[in-house]
Amino acid sequence: MNIEKYLDEKEILSWRRWFHENAEMSFKEYNTSAYIEEELKKIGGIEILKPTPTSVIGVIKGNDKGKTVALRADIDALPIEEESDVEFKSKNKGVMHACGHDTHAAMLLGAAKILANNRESLKGSVKLIFQHAEESPPGGAVEIVNSHMVDDVDEFYGLHIMPGMSVGYILSNEGPIMASSDTVTIKIQGKGAHGSMPEKSIDPIMIGSMIVINVNQIISRNVNAFEKAVISCGVFNSGTAENIIPDTANLKFTVRNLSEETRELIEVRFKEIVDGICKANGATYEFEYMKGYDVNINSKECVDKIKKAAEKVVGKENYMDVPQQMGSEDFSFYRRIAPSGYFILSGGSAEEGYEYVNHHPKFKIDEKAFVYGVKMHVELALLGLED
Repeated sequence: MNIEKYLDEKEILSWRRWFHENAEMSFKEYNTSAYIEEELKKIGGIEILKPTPTSVIGVIKGNDKGKTVALRADIDALPIEEESDVEFKSKNKGVMHACGHDTHAAMLLGAAKILANNRESLKGSVKLIFQHAEESPPGGAVEIVNSHMVDDVDEFYGLHIMPGMSVGYILSNEGPIMASSDTVTIKIQGKGAHGSMPEKSIDPIMIGSMIVINVNQIISRNVNAFEKAVISCGVFNSGTAENIIPDTANLKFTVRNLSEETRELIEVRFKEIVDGICKANGATYEFEYMKGYDVNINSKECVDKIKKAAEKVVGKENYMDVPQQMGSEDFSFYRRIAPSGYFILSGGSAEEGYEYVNHHPKFKIDEKAFVYGVKMHVELALLGLED
């Protein structure tokens, strides 16, 4: 396959900068998806599918019948006012591509051009998933899965660009690499009283505090010591004055772990602890445990191909195993259909001026990284279709 002939770095930069300037929030990527659709049509030889109003799937069919491999790029931005010093800052106030999804979309368009212009040599089909709403649970991936437009896919691949290392490195690993992400919302109904007479109250702040302390004991006393899990309370709202014990308290938690068994255990124990503490103190409560993204698990067969592709694109010495992360990604939902492989693309080091992490208003990426992302997409498509 002639990759270099159709690898146009200037065009990839142009796409990326358009996406960056025209950042759109999750589920509102109307202009972004329309632009992607138009660019795919310009490339030619690509069938266009619309699984949702703000996502696009491009289908490239080879001459030979065979497997179907999917390459995925997320396309949504974040509710952040941009503070970076790039010339192509977001034109949309309060919305910024601060997680690199603009680069993901551009790199997948670059791969689309190469694959479409070499489609006669493909031994099957490639589906290019330009996915909406990765940043906002329940997320866009589950909607695309439920559209049944990717039911025929045999392998899924996705990447995420990250600053922190000079360009030219690929990182991945077999097994669970990113955590599931669930949200727990609790409203405690107590009984208010004057702060000088706590005996006349059912104190929701005291009860809420007991819940925060006790649910964290799930990690140390119920979860296997060799398992990773996190329970964090990020919202605890109650009261209006220092001398008034309020009627209610509202709490919100994030729960992260790396196995479905642990996920189920935590949900059961969380509810038992809340129920027990509230009953013991005479309070009532409302409880919601909302399942978010699944554990992101890389299959061995897909990681083997990521390593093989990386060896060709960046060299064996520049492939690294990535440690498990407690962040989450809705790419995990594609595993419900077929094996999946997810990898990190290095996007510039702090010493080179790329010191700000994802979701920071000064987030920047070294654009020299894009060629590696494009080539990884292409190589993974070819490797996936070889079997």
